[in-house]
Amino acid sequence: MLIILPPSETKAHGGTGQPLDFSQLSFPQLHATRQEIAAELQSLPVDEAMEVLKLSEKLRGEAESNQGLFTTPTMPAVLRYTGVLFDALDAPSLPTWDRLAIGDALFGVLRASDPIPHYRLSGGSKLDGRTMKSRWGKQITQALEGVDELIVDLRSGTYQQLGRVKDAVTVRVESVQDDGSRKVVSHFNKHYKGLLARELALSPADAYSAADVAAIARAAGMTVEEPGPGSSELTLVVKR
Repeated sequence: MLIILPPSETKAHGGTGQPLDFSQLSFPQLHATRQEIAAELQSLPVDEAMEVLKLSEKLRGEAESNQGLFTTPTMPAVLRYTGVLFDALDAPSLPTWDRLAIGDALFGVLRASDPIPHYRLSGGSKLDGRTMKSRWGKQITQALEGVDELIVDLRSGTYQQLGRVKDAVTVRVESVQDDGSRKVVSHFNKHYKGLLARELALSPADAYSAADVAAIARAAGMTVEEPGPGSSELTLVVKR
Protein backbone atom coordinates (compact mmCIF):
# COMPACT_ATOMS: atom_id res chain seq x y z
CA MET A 1 0.00 0.00 0.00
CA LEU A 2 0.97 3.63 -0.43
CA ILE A 3 -0.28 6.07 2.20
CA ILE A 4 -0.73 9.62 0.89
CA LEU A 5 -0.46 12.23 3.64
CA PRO A 6 -1.42 15.90 3.41
CA PRO A 7 1.41 18.45 3.64
CA SER A 8 1.68 21.02 6.41
CA GLU A 9 1.80 24.80 6.26
CA THR A 10 4.56 24.75 8.88
CA LYS A 11 7.87 23.21 7.92
CA ALA A 12 11.20 22.53 9.55
CA HIS A 13 14.04 24.84 8.54
CA GLY A 14 17.54 23.80 7.60
CA GLY A 15 18.72 20.50 6.21
CA THR A 16 21.97 18.82 5.21
CA GLY A 17 21.10 17.71 1.69
CA GLN A 18 22.19 19.28 -1.58
CA PRO A 19 19.92 22.00 -3.05
CA LEU A 20 16.76 21.01 -4.88
CA ASP A 21 17.38 18.60 -7.74
CA PHE A 22 14.19 17.61 -9.52
CA SER A 23 15.83 14.46 -10.86
CA GLN A 24 16.04 13.16 -7.29
CA LEU A 25 12.26 13.34 -6.80
CA SER A 26 9.83 10.48 -7.35
CA PHE A 27 7.13 10.62 -10.04
CA PRO A 28 9.30 12.21 -12.77
CA GLN A 29 6.24 12.72 -14.98
CA LEU A 30 5.43 15.66 -12.68
CA HIS A 31 8.78 17.43 -13.16
CA ALA A 32 7.69 19.94 -15.82
CA THR A 33 4.86 21.36 -13.70
CA ARG A 34 7.01 21.25 -10.56
CA GLN A 35 9.70 23.29 -12.29
CA GLU A 36 7.18 25.77 -13.66
CA ILE A 37 5.51 26.38 -10.29
CA ALA A 38 8.85 26.50 -8.45
CA ALA A 39 10.29 29.07 -10.86
CA GLU A 40 7.26 31.34 -10.47
CA LEU A 41 7.23 30.97 -6.70
CA GLN A 42 10.94 31.70 -6.36
CA SER A 43 10.78 34.79 -8.57
CA LEU A 44 8.00 36.53 -6.62
CA PRO A 45 9.20 39.66 -4.79
CA VAL A 46 8.71 39.18 -1.04
CA ASP A 47 5.94 41.76 -0.68
CA GLU A 48 4.02 40.30 -3.60
CA ALA A 49 4.54 36.78 -2.28
CA MET A 50 3.09 37.79 1.07
CA GLU A 51 -0.04 39.04 -0.67
CA VAL A 52 -0.35 36.02 -2.96
CA LEU A 53 0.21 33.57 -0.11
CA LYS A 54 -1.93 35.60 2.32
CA LEU A 55 0.84 35.88 4.91
CA SER A 56 0.93 38.32 7.80
CA GLU A 57 3.98 40.48 8.49
CA LYS A 58 5.16 38.12 11.22
CA LEU A 59 5.41 35.41 8.55
CA ARG A 60 7.57 37.49 6.21
CA GLY A 61 10.34 34.95 6.68
CA GLU A 62 8.16 32.32 5.01
CA ALA A 63 7.91 34.44 1.86
CA GLU A 64 11.64 35.16 2.00
CA SER A 65 12.43 31.45 2.19
CA ASN A 66 10.84 30.91 -1.22
CA GLN A 67 13.57 33.01 -2.79
CA GLY A 68 16.09 30.38 -1.74
CA LEU A 69 14.09 27.53 -3.24
CA PHE A 70 16.93 26.48 -5.55
CA THR A 71 19.89 27.21 -3.27
CA THR A 72 19.02 26.20 0.31
CA PRO A 73 19.69 22.74 1.80
CA THR A 74 17.15 19.95 1.51
CA MET A 75 15.94 17.20 3.83
CA PRO A 76 13.59 14.23 3.37
CA ALA A 77 10.04 15.43 2.75
CA VAL A 78 8.58 13.50 5.69
CA LEU A 79 10.97 15.36 8.01
CA ARG A 80 10.44 18.75 6.36
CA TYR A 81 6.73 18.79 7.14
CA THR A 82 5.78 19.43 10.76
CA GLY A 83 2.63 19.83 12.84
CA VAL A 84 0.00 17.66 14.48
CA LEU A 85 -0.16 14.85 11.92
CA PHE A 86 3.60 14.53 11.58
CA ASP A 87 4.07 14.62 15.35
CA ALA A 88 1.70 11.66 15.64
CA LEU A 89 3.40 9.87 12.75
CA ASP A 90 6.84 10.30 14.39
CA ALA A 91 8.68 9.45 11.18
CA PRO A 92 12.20 9.46 12.71
CA SER A 93 11.27 6.43 14.83
CA LEU A 94 9.86 4.39 11.93
CA PRO A 95 12.11 1.61 10.57
CA THR A 96 11.08 2.41 6.97
CA TRP A 97 9.23 5.12 5.05
CA ASP A 98 8.57 2.99 1.98
CA ARG A 99 4.78 3.15 2.36
CA LEU A 100 4.61 6.90 2.92
CA ALA A 101 4.04 9.73 0.44
CA ILE A 102 2.87 13.34 0.70
CA GLY A 103 0.46 15.15 -1.61
CA ASP A 104 1.50 18.75 -2.12
CA ALA A 105 0.80 21.92 -4.12
CA LEU A 106 4.38 22.58 -5.27
CA PHE A 107 5.56 19.04 -5.96
CA GLY A 108 2.26 17.27 -6.65
CA VAL A 109 3.10 14.09 -4.79
CA LEU A 110 6.37 13.00 -3.19
CA ARG A 111 7.76 9.85 -1.64
CA ALA A 112 8.64 10.37 2.01
CA SER A 113 12.39 10.25 1.40
CA ASP A 114 12.42 12.74 -1.50
CA PRO A 115 14.75 15.67 -0.63
CA ILE A 116 13.05 19.08 -0.63
CA PRO A 117 13.89 22.59 0.62
CA HIS A 118 11.88 24.82 2.94
CA TYR A 119 9.12 26.70 1.09
CA ARG A 120 5.62 28.11 1.50
CA LEU A 121 2.76 27.34 -0.90
CA SER A 122 -0.68 25.97 -0.07
CA GLY A 123 -3.19 24.05 -2.14
CA GLY A 124 -5.53 27.03 -2.13
CA SER A 125 -2.95 29.49 -3.47
CA LYS A 126 -2.95 31.08 -6.92
CA LEU A 127 0.15 31.91 -8.94
CA ASP A 128 -0.19 34.22 -11.91
CA GLY A 129 -3.95 34.06 -11.34
CA ARG A 130 -4.09 30.28 -11.76
CA THR A 131 -5.19 27.85 -9.07
CA MET A 132 -3.11 24.84 -8.11
CA LYS A 133 -5.97 22.62 -9.26
CA SER A 134 -5.82 24.10 -12.76
CA ARG A 135 -2.03 23.87 -12.77
CA TRP A 136 -1.99 20.18 -11.99
CA GLY A 137 -5.00 19.15 -14.05
CA LYS A 138 -5.04 15.34 -14.26
CA GLN A 139 -1.31 14.86 -13.72
CA ILE A 140 -1.39 13.85 -10.04
CA THR A 141 -4.30 11.49 -10.62
CA GLN A 142 -2.48 9.85 -13.52
CA ALA A 143 0.76 9.55 -11.54
CA LEU A 144 -1.00 7.85 -8.63
CA GLU A 145 -3.04 5.61 -10.91
CA GLY A 146 0.29 4.29 -12.17
CA VAL A 147 1.17 3.04 -8.68
CA ASP A 148 0.68 -0.72 -8.50
CA GLU A 149 -0.39 -0.64 -4.86
CA LEU A 150 -3.49 0.12 -2.83
CA ILE A 151 -3.69 3.89 -2.24
CA VAL A 152 -4.71 4.97 1.26
CA ASP A 153 -5.56 8.64 0.78
CA LEU A 154 -5.33 10.61 4.02
CA ARG A 155 -5.08 14.00 2.29
CA SER A 156 -7.45 16.80 3.26
CA GLY A 157 -10.10 17.90 0.79
CA THR A 158 -8.00 20.73 -0.66
CA TYR A 159 -5.22 18.34 -1.63
CA GLN A 160 -7.49 15.53 -2.77
CA GLN A 161 -8.93 18.01 -5.28
CA LEU A 162 -5.49 18.41 -6.83
CA GLY A 163 -5.61 14.78 -7.92
CA ARG A 164 -8.27 12.33 -6.84
CA VAL A 165 -7.63 8.60 -7.10
CA LYS A 166 -10.47 6.26 -8.01
CA ASP A 167 -10.95 3.40 -5.53
CA ALA A 168 -8.46 4.85 -3.03
CA VAL A 169 -9.25 4.05 0.59
CA THR A 170 -10.16 7.24 2.45
CA VAL A 171 -10.74 7.78 6.16
CA ARG A 172 -13.37 9.75 8.04
CA VAL A 173 -12.73 10.43 11.74
CA GLU A 174 -15.74 10.58 14.07
CA SER A 175 -15.91 11.01 17.83
CA VAL A 176 -18.53 9.50 20.14
CA GLN A 177 -20.34 12.18 22.15
CA ASP A 178 -21.62 11.82 25.72
CA ASP A 179 -25.12 11.06 24.45
CA GLY A 180 -23.82 8.34 22.14
CA SER A 181 -24.16 10.41 18.96
CA ARG A 182 -21.30 10.88 16.50
CA LYS A 183 -19.55 14.04 15.42
CA VAL A 184 -16.98 14.48 12.67
CA VAL A 185 -13.63 15.31 14.23
CA SER A 186 -12.09 18.50 12.91
CA HIS A 187 -9.49 19.80 15.36
CA PHE A 188 -7.83 16.45 16.10
CA ASN A 189 -8.48 14.91 12.68
CA LYS A 190 -4.83 15.19 11.69
CA HIS A 191 -3.66 13.67 14.96
CA TYR A 192 -5.71 10.51 14.50
CA LYS A 193 -4.77 10.20 10.84
CA GLY A 194 -1.12 10.50 11.85
CA LEU A 195 -1.55 7.67 14.35
CA LEU A 196 -3.27 5.54 11.71
CA ALA A 197 -0.56 6.25 9.14
CA ARG A 198 2.05 5.18 11.68
CA GLU A 199 0.35 1.84 12.33
CA LEU A 200 -0.04 1.19 8.61
CA ALA A 201 3.63 2.02 8.03
CA LEU A 202 4.69 -0.32 10.86
CA SER A 203 2.46 -3.24 9.92
CA PRO A 204 4.29 -6.41 8.86
CA ALA A 205 1.26 -7.19 6.71
CA ASP A 206 0.51 -5.24 3.56
CA ALA A 207 -3.00 -4.07 2.64
CA TYR A 208 -4.82 -4.77 -0.61
CA SER A 209 -8.32 -3.58 0.33
CA ALA A 210 -10.22 -1.34 2.73
CA ALA A 211 -10.89 -4.44 4.84
CA ASP A 212 -7.15 -5.06 5.13
CA VAL A 213 -6.55 -1.47 6.25
CA ALA A 214 -9.32 -1.83 8.83
CA ALA A 215 -7.81 -5.08 10.10
CA ILE A 216 -4.40 -3.48 10.61
CA ALA A 217 -5.97 -0.56 12.48
CA ARG A 218 -8.00 -2.89 14.70
CA ALA A 219 -4.93 -4.97 15.50
CA ALA A 220 -3.38 -1.73 16.78
CA GLY A 221 -6.37 -1.16 19.08
CA MET A 222 -8.28 1.30 16.91
CA THR A 223 -12.04 1.20 16.32
CA VAL A 224 -12.75 1.19 12.60
CA GLU A 225 -15.97 0.68 10.66
CA GLU A 226 -15.77 -0.68 7.14
CA PRO A 227 -17.55 1.02 4.23
CA GLY A 228 -20.88 -0.02 2.82
CA PRO A 229 -21.39 -1.29 -0.74
CA GLY A 230 -19.90 0.98 -3.39
CA SER A 231 -17.77 2.95 -0.93
CA SER A 232 -14.12 2.76 0.09
CA GLU A 233 -14.30 5.22 3.00
CA LEU A 234 -13.43 3.82 6.42
CA THR A 235 -14.70 5.46 9.60
CA LEU A 236 -12.20 5.76 12.44
CA VAL A 237 -14.20 6.09 15.66
CA VAL A 238 -12.56 7.83 18.61
CA LYS A 239 -13.73 8.77 22.07
CA ARG A 240 -14.13 12.40 23.03
